Amino acid sequence: MRFAANLLHRAHASCLNSGVRFLKSAFRYSVGASHYIFVVVFLLRIVVLTRLAGSPFLLPMRGDMHFYDDWAQRILHGQLTDHLAFYGLPLYAYLLALIYKLAGYGPFVPGLLQACLDAGTAVVLYKLGVSVFSPPTEESGKTHGGPRSFILGKRGHVVGILAAIGWAFFVPAQTYAVILMPTACSVFVFWLLLWLIVRRRSAPSGRASFVYGLFTGVAAMGVATILFLTPLLLAAIVFKPRPPSHERSAIATLSAIALLFLGIGIGTSPCWIHNYFVARDPVFLSAHSGVNFWIGNNPLATGYPRFPPGLHAGQEVMLKESINVAEKAAGRPLKRSEVSAYWFAKAKAYIGHHFGAWLNLLWTKVCNFWNAFQYDDLSMITALREHQVIFPGLRFGIVAALAIPGLLIAWIALPLSRWITAAVVLHMISLLSVFVTERYRLAAVPGLLLFAAYGMWVLWESCATINYRRATIYVLLLVLATWFVSIPKRDPSLWALDSYNAGWQALESNDLPLAEQKLRVAYAYVPENAELNFALGNLRLRQGDKPTAKSYYFATLHLDPNHEGAYNNLGILALEEKRWSLAAKFFAKALEQDPNDAKTHYLVAKILLVERDLENARKEIDRAIELEPNQPAFAKLRQQIASE
Repeated sequence: MRFAANLLHRAHASCLNSGVRFLKSAFRYSVGASHYIFVVVFLLRIVVLTRLAGSPFLLPMRGDMHFYDDWAQRILHGQLTDHLAFYGLPLYAYLLALIYKLAGYGPFVPGLLQACLDAGTAVVLYKLGVSVFSPPTEESGKTHGGPRSFILGKRGHVVGILAAIGWAFFVPAQTYAVILMPTACSVFVFWLLLWLIVRRRSAPSGRASFVYGLFTGVAAMGVATILFLTPLLLAAIVFKPRPPSHERSAIATLSAIALLFLGIGIGTSPCWIHNYFVARDPVFLSAHSGVNFWIGNNPLATGYPRFPPGLHAGQEVMLKESINVAEKAAGRPLKRSEVSAYWFAKAKAYIGHHFGAWLNLLWTKVCNFWNAFQYDDLSMITALREHQVIFPGLRFGIVAALAIPGLLIAWIALPLSRWITAAVVLHMISLLSVFVTERYRLAAVPGLLLFAAYGMWVLWESCATINYRRATIYVLLLVLATWFVSIPKRDPSLWALDSYNAGWQALESNDLPLAEQKLRVAYAYVPENAELNFALGNLRLRQGDKPTAKSYYFATLHLDPNHEGAYNNLGILALEEKRWSLAAKFFAKALEQDPNDAKTHYLVAKILLVERDLENARKEIDRAIELEPNQPAFAKLRQQIASE
């Protein structure tokens, strides 16, 4: 037994010495570690991007990715503005248009630039680990040499490297770094700003405050939640000590605060100047905040983006429908600010009349934020994982469970870590006004990875120093955190989301067998969902089974009497059967939902031409051309009507 114990002791010492030699060589040049991290993470993202380019998901077909891509193409073709207030944050669309102009159309180059920024996020994580989690000089001075003391002295480096590795293999980060979404850019800016705050031991100067504000303002035109970092910027100005050279600290503090807000104002100025002076509409950034607030705060809200009656998923469709519903309620065309005010008023009325239920909803959103359930409204994570585009890796639940104990221990032991905690909490608060999705909470993950790495360090250090009390506390906190993040979600519609979106994607890429498989799985969860019945109707239509397609469309209308798509498709089927009056009724119902649908006006004009109602046919085709003047089919039909 003694021989075996000696052998194990020697093996342990040998491994420890080997590890020390490796760490010494790795940390000999701390700047070099940042370079290595950047290169490794960037190469991993390039592999993912290359796989994406060989998959059916590179070109955006629907949803938010298509929304940004379509907007960028309109800008590229000269439509710089529609002279209305922005209804969607514009920065990413204009950047895409610039990239398309310089590099040609295609999502690969934007994905390449996003991969570069995402690798930059990994570097920022490493630097934050070194800045926040490194032991104080006096603590490291107490060590007396040897392998263990060297490793203990490199705590910040180890935490930073572990967090960067976690980010490299975090599954949602891999996904959103390469698809056409502004998420990777906003995450990089968010944590770069925090690092700029943390690394300064003194309060930022007026010039630095202005630059921080300018940076924040520009980024807010892409993702507005970054404005929730403003309290941290203010705290750095007010509470950090000023350099000794600044004798009149109160004046310097007030000047720095003024310059911070001046920078934010100038950074966001392209938005509010366009809205106030070009569109002549008093909107600060984008008018779509009102409908987002209503989706997150209504009687049917679940803390996830569950769309109430009258609105449907997909940013482009949802924004269009939100305008139509507001204008229909008002009985007149509305400015975008008036549309936003309409939805804000509905949400405020719900909160005012159901305040207790709303407080319970806020707590549900907090639980959703920390829960392991993955609500990816685009379902790109599942799609890319199933097609082996992304690497296997960490998911949010694992990171959150490991992070909570590390966060609580670091709050007591490392005061500087409270800046990271505050950033995570402020980002969570920014989502409480709307709803939680995987991409929305992604900006909090870098901070959670740092705390997860620190927590694992605490456990290792406690075991290495035979501090079983501390190790026990960590394990108990880990058990409680695991229980908290693992509370199951029992709403069947949540479990149907990925299958539904995957079915839509397969349908649009004409993979009908896969669409059948996925939509059937979703239907088993929520057979009473209008959108799912509509998707199955489209699938049957593609398969040539028109009677079954009709039955699904009628089921859709039974569940949602205002479903424009079902009315349109039933109208087209009636048109093919030459049932002119029935087709006209369906199209009239569709136009009640969206009076500005040019194609529907065109189809109504065709019916009226057949029925020889030339005067009304002329009105309908004129309206279609007014809405979309560059459609050759519309012009041809007008000539045909004029010749009758």
